[in-house]
Amino acid sequence: KGLRSPQESVNDLSPIESFRIPTKEELRELHEEPTDPQAQQEIINSIEEVYFSNDSFDIVKYELERLPPVLSLQELEEYRDKLKQQQAAVSKKVADLILEKQPAYVEELERVTSLQTGLQLAAVICTNGRRHLNIAKEGFTQTSLGLLANQRKRQLLIGLLKSLRTIKTLQRTDVRLSEMLEEEDYPGAIQLCLECQKAASTFKHYSCISELNSKLQDTLEQIEEQLDVALSKICKNFDINHYTKVQQAYRLLGKTQTAMDQLHMHFTQAIHNTVFQVVLGYVELCAGNTDTKFQKLQYKDLCTHITSDSYIPCLADLCKALWEVMLSYYRTMQWHENHDQDEAAVASSDGNNVMGTEENSFDRNYVKKKLEHGLSRIWQDVQLKVKTYLLGTDLSNFKYDDFIFVLDVISRLMQVGEEFCGSKSEVLQESIRKQSVNYFKTYHRTRLEELRMFLENETWELCPVKSSFSILQLHEFKFMEQSRSPSVSPSKQPASAISATLTLFEQYCNGGNPFEIQADSKDDETEDVLASNGYESDEQEKSAYQEYDSDSDVPEELKRDYVDEQTGDAPIKSVSRETLRSRKRSDYNLNKVNAPILTNTTLNVIRLVGKYMQMMNILKPIAFDVIHFMSQLFDYYLYAVYTFFGRNDTFELTGLGLSSSRLRTTLNRIQESLIDLEVSADPSGTLTAAEERKEKVPSPHLSHLVVLTSGNSLYGLAERVVATESLVFLAEQFEFLQPHLDAVMPAAKKPFLQQFYSQTVSTASELRKPVYWIVAAKAIDYEQMLLLMANVKWDVKEIMSQHNVYVDALLKEFEEFNRRLNEVSKRVRIPLPVSNILWEHCIRLANRTLVEGYANVKKCSNEGRALMQLDFQQFLMKLEKLTDIRPIPDKEFVETYIKAYYLTENDMERWIKEHREYSTKQLTNLVNVCLGSHINKKARQKLLAAIDDIDRPKR
Repeated sequence: KGLRSPQESVNDLSPIESFRIPTKEELRELHEEPTDPQAQQEIINSIEEVYFSNDSFDIVKYELERLPPVLSLQELEEYRDKLKQQQAAVSKKVADLILEKQPAYVEELERVTSLQTGLQLAAVICTNGRRHLNIAKEGFTQTSLGLLANQRKRQLLIGLLKSLRTIKTLQRTDVRLSEMLEEEDYPGAIQLCLECQKAASTFKHYSCISELNSKLQDTLEQIEEQLDVALSKICKNFDINHYTKVQQAYRLLGKTQTAMDQLHMHFTQAIHNTVFQVVLGYVELCAGNTDTKFQKLQYKDLCTHITSDSYIPCLADLCKALWEVMLSYYRTMQWHENHDQDEAAVASSDGNNVMGTEENSFDRNYVKKKLEHGLSRIWQDVQLKVKTYLLGTDLSNFKYDDFIFVLDVISRLMQVGEEFCGSKSEVLQESIRKQSVNYFKTYHRTRLEELRMFLENETWELCPVKSSFSILQLHEFKFMEQSRSPSVSPSKQPASAISATLTLFEQYCNGGNPFEIQADSKDDETEDVLASNGYESDEQEKSAYQEYDSDSDVPEELKRDYVDEQTGDAPIKSVSRETLRSRKRSDYNLNKVNAPILTNTTLNVIRLVGKYMQMMNILKPIAFDVIHFMSQLFDYYLYAVYTFFGRNDTFELTGLGLSSSRLRTTLNRIQESLIDLEVSADPSGTLTAAEERKEKVPSPHLSHLVVLTSGNSLYGLAERVVATESLVFLAEQFEFLQPHLDAVMPAAKKPFLQQFYSQTVSTASELRKPVYWIVAAKAIDYEQMLLLMANVKWDVKEIMSQHNVYVDALLKEFEEFNRRLNEVSKRVRIPLPVSNILWEHCIRLANRTLVEGYANVKKCSNEGRALMQLDFQQFLMKLEKLTDIRPIPDKEFVETYIKAYYLTENDMERWIKEHREYSTKQLTNLVNVCLGSHINKKARQKLLAAIDDIDRPKR
């Protein structure tokens, strides 16, 4: 309504509150009134209190009510005048106060006016603002806020749509998970499942999600089950990609260690299932029906149902299947090694996540230790399964090649074990050792009986082999040419430098199987060891019968062979024609190729040795048993040769030391340990004796086809040469094999091997002496010579210039002997050592016969002694043209005896004591012949006493 003036404001006061402004007259009256302030104040003080109260009251009514009951005009007027005075005093007081406050009032009024103006301006601004705000409200705010509200609503709806879509995806996840599991994408499936679980926990406020969450948990468990199945597949056929997926999946689940535990359990199960299925397949196949009773059997019982025919293929398949399992384990370890290296490299380059790295490192160490520990566990399982199979069948009646194949397979399996975990395969070794010793005893017994049969039917004819013959050319020794251990096929394994450096796991890591049965090499290889007719070629055969004195039939290589035969070395300097010609008189082999001298039986023994060594090479634990049996083969052969050709008690008693003490010891040992002298079984014999005899073989008997009594054939010299030289050849082969035998022989048993070589093998050549002594003793008629010598008169009085007839007779015998030796050499090559021994024996016997003849002389003069020397010198001169043996054996034996005639009494006594090689008869005769010439009877008695003293210990 705007501001009003104070006057207007006063007019607005209520009648009670208002007071009247005095008129001029009144003001004048007021002025005329006493102005004494004190008086005025007294008047004001006299005003009743009620007039000063704030309560509004009716003054008129108050005054009227105060009127006395009886009204008096004077009193009323006096009262009226009093009231007027009071009013006037008040008015004056008010006027005074107004006047007093006038400047302040004016000043305040101006301020009020100014404030009024400002308030009016502010009212205008507010009015304008409100108007503008109304315009903005209508034109902008309502529209914008509407948009914002709609936008917010849209955002909420989009979020809702996204949630709905996620829920829809979650609802359809199981289909995708099934697809991923079919594709074997386990890491992807687990990743998806875990993401779905995370998403489901985000939307758990939706009622449809709670059911889905439990479904996802079931799916995750199902994935774990499938993952376990996938892990079990690794055991038989390791696939890098497949295994990588499985390991990634387990890592996502945080179950790396669990996976490793499960994997070992699966490997153990795989070994059991594999061997059971392989053996069951063969058992059912052999049974010819699908009877389910076999499936309920234990593996151990199932193995006893394997037949002999299916034993080897089943063993091969068993080892092949087990190899696959072990190869898978090996490749699993390889995968982890490579993976660990990659992870370690990544970890070293990124060192931020220390906790994660430590956890991974712990997992890696756990896996590594678990895998290393598992190696020996798995190999132990494999050994036990194969051991059960091995001992389930009696192998003692298997063929040799089949048994060798079994050994070979087990040997290869043991090699696998050593490469797999460094195991010595004690379980396998012990089981195969039992089977081998059992088999080998039966086999060896049969072979010894066969050898006896061979020896008793042997005609000791030369087996024609090439000069280049070596035992390594025989199939039985092919295994020795291999640079690595024998393969499954005993004779066929290419020795490649690469395979020698690679382990089996490296070699067959990407395919193939070390237990594949290969075709036996005997099908496509032949032994090229036999000569067509005993000669290397037609030219050599032709040259064999050319003129013997011609040098043209001695090619250079044969001259070398001569030297090789004697010393084993090539000639240092050229050999003169004369020397060659003289050699040819003793060496009866220069017209033939230097082929080894051996018989079919020798070859058979060598082949047996090869077979024994094959078995020993494959199965080292029975090396001692095998070598012991091998030594028996040699012992029996040596004993047979001695029994057939060297035993002659008559010549043994001559005391010429033909058989060395070593040879006699060896022969006695063989006779005691190997020869069954009691052929007719004694039923009353103890069981132990029967067992011992079971280990022995009856003494062999020479074939009746071999004739040793004919002088034309030099008493079976050809057969004797073949027999002794085949024994020497056999001994040489044993010497050649010694390093191989020594390598496999257990250290504790090596003294046996050394003793066998030093006391038995090395004595083979010593057998030549007793064998050829018999020929030498019969080839020349020494008795005839003694008779001729007995007819000679030795007490001649003059020195003779002509030698006696018996010398020519003896030389004629030697020439005949030489001729027959030549004839024999056309049938059989006579090596130089043999011809030397023959000549030595003959000459030695001739010289001893000469001494015996001289000892039979009753009377002899000095001239007679000279004649003896002449005869002997003639004999030596002619003999040296027949043989190139130097010095002549026992030459001093004759010369010393002849010259002793000239000794004085004292010298003769000393001579008798020093020369104990002469018999008592020869010494006694010497003393008796000297009697009368330069020894008296007393001296004779003394000398005979000395002879008796020498003879007494002999008696």
